[in-house]
Amino acid sequence: MDRHAFHLLGKPTGAVCNLDCSYCFFLSKEQLYPGSRFRMDDAVLEAWVRQLLDAHPDGEVDLAWQGGEPTLMGLPHFEKAVALAEACRRPGQRVRYTVQTNATRLDDGWAKFFREHDFLVGVSFDGPRILHDRGRVNKGGAGSFDQVRAGWDCLQKQGVAVNILCTVHADNADQPLPIYRFFRDELGARHLQFIPVVERVTEDGADRAADGWGTGGKAPRSLYTQAGHRAAPRSVSGAAWGRFLIAVFDEWLRHDIGDVFVQAFDVALAAKFGRHELCIHAPTCGNALALEHNGDLYSCDHYVEPGHRLGNILQAPLGELVTGETQRAFGRAKQDALPGQCRRCDVLALCQGGCPKDRFALTPEGEPGLNHLCEGYLAFFRHLDPWLEFMARELRDGRPPANAGREAAKRDAMLAQAVARAGRNEPCPCGSGRKTKHCHGGGPGAASL
Repeated sequence: MDRHAFHLLGKPTGAVCNLDCSYCFFLSKEQLYPGSRFRMDDAVLEAWVRQLLDAHPDGEVDLAWQGGEPTLMGLPHFEKAVALAEACRRPGQRVRYTVQTNATRLDDGWAKFFREHDFLVGVSFDGPRILHDRGRVNKGGAGSFDQVRAGWDCLQKQGVAVNILCTVHADNADQPLPIYRFFRDELGARHLQFIPVVERVTEDGADRAADGWGTGGKAPRSLYTQAGHRAAPRSVSGAAWGRFLIAVFDEWLRHDIGDVFVQAFDVALAAKFGRHELCIHAPTCGNALALEHNGDLYSCDHYVEPGHRLGNILQAPLGELVTGETQRAFGRAKQDALPGQCRRCDVLALCQGGCPKDRFALTPEGEPGLNHLCEGYLAFFRHLDPWLEFMARELRDGRPPANAGREAAKRDAMLAQAVARAGRNEPCPCGSGRKTKHCHGGGPGAASL
């Protein structure tokens, strides 16, 4: 059997969740299965685990849960899955368990189970209370901050491996440092992911999207699909996304490199060595699929919709569906549809056009397929690239890439001295082209060193 590694997100409760986050388009996926109880039964669970292991080569295999909210299945579901995986894995395989959760239902029992079986637990958290509770609310419309914090504290107390997944949208994109510092200083988080919220809508669907995808919305919920050429108002703009990432990077570089790990920065550095560790910034995609509660397999978690249903694993082997031509064509389309502007871009090696779901804008020449976040990615990767080059050289020479932090401090000190010598109306020594008084010589907050 021809085996190859891929990533599969299992959704044992489908889109069902105990929260009602306004920006969560996945809540609408309930419309795919009217009348369903949205609970994965034992037959699908066994098919998922057995076929996943059978389709993978020896080495590490990820058994990953997402939702909706997967903990709604209860702990027995996870206990069965782990027992089955350990019984079915080949001697040369090691199963890694991961779950993405809103953490509101976690207690010491859950945390002890996760620790015992070496789970990596991703917690969805949007920052300090005032920011988190704007969008991450329960069915009654109340904020979930206290429940999430309690779940996080249980995981920390039990020593569970954790990371934070934070969404960035129009309501919080202007708060990068309060968000980052909250995770670092208040939560003690050391592994972070920032995910841009981009809602692609049609003209007809714009009003429903603006109302929010939760049940608290005024209009009846409709199925969200990747269609249309507009971004809903809640979406983060390209410029704001770039500013957010740059602000976090500058803080991280000067204070936390080697201690805090931010997915976007790690992935970019890996790309310098030809490794594409995240599908968003890989040349092609198609190796990250989603499995619904009833065994339906979809091309991607962002494309759980009728046009991208590959089949059902109770009727066709998972390995055949993953390697079939339909899925291979889905993966190749990312590169095949890349517009000329992207192919000529100086940061193509780092960006690769971004996620196909966000590529609904037009280039200045009118060519389709430009990423909605292009402006931000361009600014971010250009800002990042000199530091990536520095870190890559350090690694090649057998030195720690965290040396970039000391280099940044040295350059900051040299710039501060140059600014102190410069006249207020002279060009700023940083090279921005602005006068010193409007740049680094403009006092607190004028510009960051």
